[in-house]
Amino acid sequence: MFTKILIANRGEIACRVAATARRLGVKTVAVYSDADANAKHVAACDEFVHIGGSAPQDSYLRWQRIIDAALATGAQAVHPGYGFLSENEDFAKACAAAGLVFIGPPASAIQAMGLKAESKQLMDKAGVPLVPGYHGTAQGTALLQHEADHIGYPVLIKASAGGGGKGMRVVDRSEDFKAALESCQREAINSFGSDVVLIEKYVQNPRHIEIQVFGDTQGNYVYLFERDCSVQRRHQKVLEEAPAPGMTPELRRAMGEVAVAAARAVAYVGAGTVEFIVEHPGGYGRPEDMRFYFMEMNTRLQVEHPVTEAITGLDLVEWQLRVACGEPLPLRQDQLRITGHAIEARICAETPDNNFLPATGRLDVYHKPAHSSFAVSPVRFDDGVRQGDVISPFYDSMVAKLIVHGDTREQALAQLDTALAQTHIVGLSTNVQFLRHVLQSDAFAQALLDTGLIPREAAVLFHQERVGLALAAAADVAQTLIDERATETADPFSKTDGWRSHGVFTRRFVFAFGGQQVLAGLTYLHDGALSLQVGETAGVLSFTATPQGIDLQFGGQRLLVNVYRKGEVAHIFTAHGATQIISIDLLLHAGEAPAEVGRLTAPMPGKVVSFAVQAGETVKKGQALAVMDAMKMEHTITAPVDGVVAELLYAPGDQVVEGAELLRLTVAAV
Repeated sequence: MFTKILIANRGEIACRVAATARRLGVKTVAVYSDADANAKHVAACDEFVHIGGSAPQDSYLRWQRIIDAALATGAQAVHPGYGFLSENEDFAKACAAAGLVFIGPPASAIQAMGLKAESKQLMDKAGVPLVPGYHGTAQGTALLQHEADHIGYPVLIKASAGGGGKGMRVVDRSEDFKAALESCQREAINSFGSDVVLIEKYVQNPRHIEIQVFGDTQGNYVYLFERDCSVQRRHQKVLEEAPAPGMTPELRRAMGEVAVAAARAVAYVGAGTVEFIVEHPGGYGRPEDMRFYFMEMNTRLQVEHPVTEAITGLDLVEWQLRVACGEPLPLRQDQLRITGHAIEARICAETPDNNFLPATGRLDVYHKPAHSSFAVSPVRFDDGVRQGDVISPFYDSMVAKLIVHGDTREQALAQLDTALAQTHIVGLSTNVQFLRHVLQSDAFAQALLDTGLIPREAAVLFHQERVGLALAAAADVAQTLIDERATETADPFSKTDGWRSHGVFTRRFVFAFGGQQVLAGLTYLHDGALSLQVGETAGVLSFTATPQGIDLQFGGQRLLVNVYRKGEVAHIFTAHGATQIISIDLLLHAGEAPAEVGRLTAPMPGKVVSFAVQAGETVKKGQALAVMDAMKMEHTITAPVDGVVAELLYAPGDQVVEGAELLRLTVAAV
């Protein structure tokens, strides 16, 4: 076994690798950028080396600096994690040339399988079924347009060197192809340094099932079963589970053997994932009719590897280290077993109700459920951040991974929903409540899985408020009273119980909730009881502060609530869901003007890619005006109303902060 390795990555995966290395007695070296100087993954390692600026191209993608750091610290091997340089054949070659072991496949395997077009050609020769498409090297725009027209719409444009859902566009009409191609190529260049694309028939609403494979230097191969990764947004995975619901033993064996054949064809070593598109032509009730097509091979460890660890009881990072040392695979195929069911939820800094726009900000509150980290357990929470850390625009929006394991899928679903309810994040928008909505949807609960689940179930997934106004207001009032009581002393005049010698005292609150403003009244009764009226809802309010939260009773409900305040906003978490309510100071807000129409602002920090209009141009509501790039993805800014472009306030290439006004519109007269 190695005595010291360098981890050429950041965040959750760097912490994950460091945990296994520590358990095996292997010293670790972290690398970090300016933005990550105080990051959790730096503290998780034994040594750390600064490698450059905050942007990935100035640090985590500068492989020569990483190799220099490995050599300077005496590391024997480099673990690339996933993303960044994990599938970069030049980096793998450079490690070997420097006398370092690359903990991953040989560069030849990365080259053969890392480019989607070439890997599909290789699979075609091996007789593996492929989705109809164009995988050639000629990349002229006219040729690609011709191929797309020949395949028939809808088609999928996909960066050949891509991954993680980036550099992908679905095109429904021939006239939209050129613009989609250009956008895809820009994103591919920024993310992967190559604008080569392939074109495929877009199989609508398929399942996405992948097979985990492993190979060693002695020529042994196994598959560690499958993962269903069908629930996706923007071609990026949201929930992953193992085993795949409805999978038959026969189909599992067939897909596993094809995946091993693919790995064997390129003399693969280490952990890899072969991804398949799977159709249900006979419907969900006929799993025996499922057909699968090779999609791509990821020549690295996957983000969702913990669900495989959960059902097999294995540590895949340990397997990586042992195989990289030249040891044989720890187990044979006939020794591998599936136990129970596991589901992983990716917790991301984003706003699902606003087209999943990435979010940035400080983790002012970061409360996690009871869990184990980087170990097989009923509840596992893998992350690379701590309370107080900042989620910046420089890197991926994933904050953490929550993994649960149960005897059955139903048990795992219940465990995951409970654990998500106990995950409290304040300071930036996340998808935690959206994930709960997905879990509670009939489609997911019944395992009617395909890549179209989220748009198909939009009516029950987006803009869902599971905590009502009355309960939210009662929770905020209770927290206010608890805070006030904490300031009381022995002095009777410090009491905040609202006692009056004559009559009763009613205290007024004004709240904003769900786009409406409401007046609430809290009446202090002579017997010490409290009566609360919120709009049309009235009743006795009682509560007790506990270490776990507020035991709250109001409006016929009793439940545990947690309230966190940030300025005027109270963030409220319950077992039913979470919400925010604003306590309004009428004097502070008196005379405030309504929101200005015609301002178009950056929804998040990022870079202006391009403007589609010029000053003086007339535009229609919904028309594309500008393109921004943030967190490695492009976002289009559209006109909220008909109008005329009055002024462009930035130029392409400019970096902008969240809320920056990009351009001004003169609103068309009605």
